[in-house]
Amino acid sequence: MKTALQADIVETFKKLNEIHSKFSQTDLNTIPYLGSWTAGQTTQHIILSCSGYSELFAGKKEKTIRKPNLYVKDLEALFLNFNIKMDAPEFLRPEIIDYNKNTQTIALLNIESDLLNSSKIHDLTLTCLDFQVPGFEKFTILEWISFALIHSQRHTHQLNTIYKMLTKI
Repeated sequence: MKTALQADIVETFKKLNEIHSKFSQTDLNTIPYLGSWTAGQTTQHIILSCSGYSELFAGKKEKTIRKPNLYVKDLEALFLNFNIKMDAPEFLRPEIIDYNKNTQTIALLNIESDLLNSSKIHDLTLTCLDFQVPGFEKFTILEWISFALIHSQRHTHQLNTIYKMLTKI
């Protein structure tokens, strides 16, 4: 289970970093169409939503009395459905500012490293008690890491769309 999860972390962040690296500093902060986030804002949203997992995993946990990956398929069905638009909760909305590409690149690398480390050192089957995603029960560590990856995959898709719009490819 850990090896497959770690491979998924590496692959997800490889694809995310590949598309992020294609944006120029200017394009990173260009609005591609009315009502859209910039690539910088989208990346910042990923950074905000994938940060703090180490602290969550160090918090209160309990033994899980269900399958530890029970909600992964539900998360995939929801977040990988690109036909639905979602609104981020206020605390995960990126500021409307110009973002620095290098700062974001470093943040993404740090998040990948944190998730890989967490997947190595924690019992992935334990349920975290300190926070939960609205509409779901409390997640196991496995489900939290899966959530980070699935959510990042959704926004990697969005970044690819933004890039195509800005470069007309």
